[in-house]
Amino acid sequence: MGVYINENIWEFDLEAALKDISEQRREQALKFKFEQGQRLCVLAYQLLKQGLQKEYGITDNPIFEYNEHGKPSIVGHPEIYFNLSHCKEAVVCAISDKPVGVDVESHREFKDSLVNYTMNDEEKAEIEKSDNPAATFIRLWTMKEATAKLIGTGITNDVKSLINPTKYKYTTTEKESYIYTICSFCNGPQD
Repeated sequence: MGVYINENIWEFDLEAALKDISEQRREQALKFKFEQGQRLCVLAYQLLKQGLQKEYGITDNPIFEYNEHGKPSIVGHPEIYFNLSHCKEAVVCAISDKPVGVDVESHREFKDSLVNYTMNDEEKAEIEKSDNPAATFIRLWTMKEATAKLIGTGITNDVKSLINPTKYKYTTTEKESYIYTICSFCNGPQD
């Protein structure tokens, strides 16, 4: 599995980068009203291109197709799995020969109502006893989001039960301003 991260969101030429990506991704990027959103969209695609070249020798711009829940895959390469995520501090891309999900979130405060809506009793207890409740909440949230992206359904009404260490493997990394989690199946895709 390859993991690619870029924290230099403002340190590239956006106009030049827009010319170097697929028309499909350029249209997606330009739908963002603000430059930051455009930059994040382009940078995520650039990380994917970098990973595809390094991991598989693919130099063409990938074209996406989407499942019914919006999860992208690369046209012509069903053997390659990837997932993209970004927050205002970083962009992350995970590429694998097995299904993968990734989520990155900025460190920030949270509201109790959000904890009650998204976390089960065990997770709430973990947050409450933590020395850093905000970081613990974000870590758990990235685990849930990465799981939802792995299975391709997005966040559902069953958000409280998304974390399942017997079914999914989690790798979480905490940086100064953000946390990211990569999620994969423990024993390959399961129904």
